[in-house]
Amino acid sequence: MRRFVQVGLLVLGGLGLLHTSLFTDEYLRYVKEGMRPLLIASGVLLLVLGVAEAWAAPVTQAWAAPPEEEADGQGDGGQGLGGSGRGGHGYGESGHGGEGDGGHEHGGSGHGHVGPAPEGHRDGHGDGHGDGHGDGHGHDHSRVPRVAWLLFLPVLSLLFYAPPALGSYTASREPAKAVAVQDDAFDPLPATSPLPITLTDFTQRVQQDRSRAVRGRLVVMTGFVTPAPGTRDGWYLTRIMVSCCAADASSVKVLVRGIAAPKADTWVNVTGIWQGSGTLGTSSAEVALNAGGVRKVRKPSNAYMDAVPLTS
Repeated sequence: MRRFVQVGLLVLGGLGLLHTSLFTDEYLRYVKEGMRPLLIASGVLLLVLGVAEAWAAPVTQAWAAPPEEEADGQGDGGQGLGGSGRGGHGYGESGHGGEGDGGHEHGGSGHGHVGPAPEGHRDGHGDGHGDGHGDGHGHDHSRVPRVAWLLFLPVLSLLFYAPPALGSYTASREPAKAVAVQDDAFDPLPATSPLPITLTDFTQRVQQDRSRAVRGRLVVMTGFVTPAPGTRDGWYLTRIMVSCCAADASSVKVLVRGIAAPKADTWVNVTGIWQGSGTLGTSSAEVALNAGGVRKVRKPSNAYMDAVPLTS
């Protein structure tokens, strides 16, 4: 049974990884796109190990099994030791001596004392050896603890139900990521209106661009809706980004005012103009948007990338 669990986990784990990374884009919910070749290689390796373990099981059992005759001999010996005691130090009806004459007589059953056996001898040589050889080695060490079956849940989820990507629940419980400082001068913004821009680029322009190029510019950004409990009239447009996998995820947020919040985790395009407290172009500037329009969009396949929205 233990071998069955090992083989099952290896094979199902390999199939789950291959299904997720080869035939769907669900792996993007957990890791970056560049990790796909490693996932495929890991799935193939697990599958090969599982098949090899299953193939080797009969061979291993054949070498480990004792010869049939030896096994039968050991079984009979154990039963003899646990018998009634007549073949060895048993106390039978005929044996050493008779009743009351003090003489010695060699009986036919063997070399035992006439009369009932002492309690210690009967228990010691009879039941003692029998129990030791019969029941002492009868424990089944091949059974799998029930909790071990829970290991199948994560591998089966890769095949039948892939957990969703991180969303508003995660983003609302962590502060917004501090964007990297732009050392070089910012490039001039194109004259397109509305201007497609990422949340990261918009944040950098608001807090670091001394030219204040975003002042009065109509911009459009894409993200998902996250509630903002600390504000009275706003909500967050959010993006979650990962460096390697979902475990190191961080979020970037833009506060949206002027339009009622859609349902949490809804993916939207938001069009608006910067309007917030603080001095534009410095770290005191609030990363906020006075929204003029909100349009629902389809969730991107790679939700962990702060991409420029598609305006067409």
